[in-house]
Amino acid sequence: MQIDTLIEQVKVFNSYEKSFKQANVAIKDGRFLYIGEQDARFFDAQERLDGQGLYMVPGLIDIHLHIESTMVTPATFSKALIQNGVTTIVPEPHEMANVFGVDGVTEMIRASESCEVDMFYSIPSSVPATSMETTGGSIEIEDIDKLMATENIICLGEIMNYVDVISDEENKTKKILQHMRTHYPETIIEGHVPKLLDTDLHQMIFAGVDSDHTHQTIEGLKARIEAGMFIEIQEKSMTPEIMNYLSEQDVSEHFCFITDDVMADTLAERGHLNQIVKKAMRMGMKPEDVIYASTFTPAKRMRMHDRGVIAPGKIADFCLLSNIEQFDLTAVYKTGILMKPDAGAVAENKQFPASFYQSVKLDLLTDNDFKVNVDKVDGSYKTRIMKVQDGSTFTAEVHETINVRSGALQWQETEHLLIATFERYGKGGTRAHGLITGDIIKHGAVATTYSHDNHNLLVVGENTEDMKQAANEVIAMQGGICVVWEGKVQAKVPLPVGGILTEEPLEELAKRVNKLCAALRELGYKHYNPIMSLSTLSLPVSPALKITDHGLIDVNAGKVVPLIVE
Repeated sequence: MQIDTLIEQVKVFNSYEKSFKQANVAIKDGRFLYIGEQDARFFDAQERLDGQGLYMVPGLIDIHLHIESTMVTPATFSKALIQNGVTTIVPEPHEMANVFGVDGVTEMIRASESCEVDMFYSIPSSVPATSMETTGGSIEIEDIDKLMATENIICLGEIMNYVDVISDEENKTKKILQHMRTHYPETIIEGHVPKLLDTDLHQMIFAGVDSDHTHQTIEGLKARIEAGMFIEIQEKSMTPEIMNYLSEQDVSEHFCFITDDVMADTLAERGHLNQIVKKAMRMGMKPEDVIYASTFTPAKRMRMHDRGVIAPGKIADFCLLSNIEQFDLTAVYKTGILMKPDAGAVAENKQFPASFYQSVKLDLLTDNDFKVNVDKVDGSYKTRIMKVQDGSTFTAEVHETINVRSGALQWQETEHLLIATFERYGKGGTRAHGLITGDIIKHGAVATTYSHDNHNLLVVGENTEDMKQAANEVIAMQGGICVVWEGKVQAKVPLPVGGILTEEPLEELAKRVNKLCAALRELGYKHYNPIMSLSTLSLPVSPALKITDHGLIDVNAGKVVPLIVE
C-alpha cells in the first residue's frame, strides 16, 4: 500500500485507553492511516523513520488564549508554538477587538490564515466588558451575526461581566447570551467566573456559560465540576491541592490545560503549553493523564473531532519525544509534515491596514494633566487607594486621610503614587486619577497603552515630570510601554499595531520585555509578572478596585466610586 510516511516501533499514546503501546504508524495525505503491527513489508512509504526509543503523542491543543498577551502577530506566534509542540489553538482576539471592534477580529483572522498552526477563533463576547470604560471599538449582536456568517468561528469567547449575568436588570451581556442560545444553540460559550459559588455560579450556568478558566480553589473547582462546568486549568491554578485533586479524582473528562496569557519573554525562554505539561508531570500527575488533558479533552470540548488523538482518519499532528516525563521534544509534525526548527511564516512589516498603526489619538501631556482636582474645600479627606499585591492581579481597596489644598489632592505629600488613565481613541478625552500603593514601583514612572481591556493610556508614577515623559514617549511611539526614572528612559517596548502588538521577531521583543521588567523591579515593583500586574490595573472585571477613564471602579459592586470616600 502506498503511503507518505511510516514511523516504526514508536511508543504511541492511545487516547481512548490512556496508555502507550509500541506500534508502527502509517500516514497518508496528512492523516493517520494505520497504527499497529504492519510494517514496511505491507506499506510502501516515501519516507521511513525508525521510532525506536521515541514516544508519539498528539500535537498539543490550547483552547483558551489571547495572542495579544504575547504582543506579537499571529505569524510570529505560530512560529513559536510549533517549536513547542503546539499545533492547534483557539485564540480570542479580545484586545484587538477592544481597540478596533469587529475589524480587529477579522484582521487577526486574516493574519492567521497562512500560519502553520491551526487557529480556530472565538468571538470576543465582552467588548467592552463593562459600560464603565471607553474603548476603541465594541462587539455588538450584529457583529456577532456577521462573524458567525462569514468566518469559521468555533465558540463565543469568555463572558467576562459576571455581575451583569447574575443581576436582575436587562443588559448587553444578557442580551448576547439570549441571542446565542436562540440563534446559535450549538455554539460553545466560554466563561470567566472568578470566585462565584452557589446560586451565583448556577445562574451563570443557567445562562449558558459552562466553562471557567480563572484562578481555582478546591471549593470552587468541586462546585464547578459538580454543576457540570468544564474547567480550563492555567498555571496560576496549578497549586499542589488542585493538582492532587485532579490526579486523584475521576474528573479527567471535565478539565484541560490552557495558557490564557503568555508574555513574550516567557514564550521565548520557557515555551508555551508544553511548559504547563512539564510542570504537571513534575507535580506528580501521570504522563498519560497530562497528555490526555492537553490534547484529547480540549479537542473534545471544542468539538474538534478530527484531532487530539492518534487514530485512523485523524489529522496527523503529533510530537515525537525522547523522554515522556520531561516532555523532551525531538520532532513536531503538522498534517504529517516535519516542522523544521525554524518553521513558521516569516513575519513582514505592515501586516495590518494603515489605520492600525495610528490608533493613539492623544496630544502630548503637560504637568496640568497630572493634577488631581477635587471638588472639596481645604482640609483632610478619607481617600480610596488601590493596593497592588504580589502573586495576584487582584488589588485591594484601602483608605487613608490625605490633604486637599486649593481644590487639589496633595498626593505628593504621601508615600503613595499617582495612577492616571487617558482615553486615547479621540472619543472625548475622558480621564481619571487615583492613588496606588503596595507592591508597585516606588520611584520614577511607567506608562502603557497595553492596559486591559480598554487599552487607554495608563500612567503610574511618584512624580509628575517622570510621568509626563513616560506618557509622551508612549504617545510618540503610537503605543507601547515606557519606564522613566529621574528624567531618563530606562526601558521601552514600542507596540505600534493598535498600541498593543509589534511586528518585531519574538527574540527581539523578548529582550525588550526582559529589560523593561528588570527596570520595573529596579524601581521597586514586586510581582512575578509586573507587566501583567500593571496592565490589569485598568481591568474593571478583576477585583477589587481598578481604574478606567470613567473613574475608580469598585469591581465587586460593578460601579464607579469617587476618589474621596463619601
